[in-house]
Amino acid sequence: MGCALAALIAVLLTGCRQMSGSAGPGTLSGGAPARSFGQDTVFLAVNECSSFGTTSFTEAPCSSERAAARVIARHDGRPDDGPPCPPTTDFVLHIGTQPAADGKGVIPQGYACMRNLQPPHPGDPGGGGGPRTIVGDCVHSAGPGQVRETACDGSGEREPEYQVTRAVRSRAQCPASTALYVQLGGEEPVGCARRL
Repeated sequence: MGCALAALIAVLLTGCRQMSGSAGPGTLSGGAPARSFGQDTVFLAVNECSSFGTTSFTEAPCSSERAAARVIARHDGRPDDGPPCPPTTDFVLHIGTQPAADGKGVIPQGYACMRNLQPPHPGDPGGGGGPRTIVGDCVHSAGPGQVRETACDGSGEREPEYQVTRAVRSRAQCPASTALYVQLGGEEPVGCARRL
């Protein structure tokens, strides 16, 4: 299960951008819907848990052996148009619009911000892979003007080169020792990073 879980997490850690051809409700590309719901029911509501599958996610009681991650925030619409996930989100599950099986409503397009029930937690500061870069995270160069998050402990595919030490409103608020500015988004969109 460890290898399958790691592979699935790697697929999901692509951030808060929906990929073309992405999946329907609770599915990875090409998967079938995990479950259909009427108009008053939310698939993977806040504090509900999901299990991991090879092509789909299903709701699971949080106390069950099948439960792997908990919904910490849930929003309708696209991640690009909606509120960001909480800073320590481990991965984002994209949910596509689909008619309910009973014909009385639809499962609206949305996204669930997920937190693994057990470590690893790539969304933690320095964890190397949540959908958001936050204070405490490390990055490496990924081409001209671009960086990618990596684990601060060196366990990622690439060694860390910089660590984000502060989040501020403008570059002028970063300390003089700042070696790199990282776009974070939110109310404090500038990350001040030091070279490691």
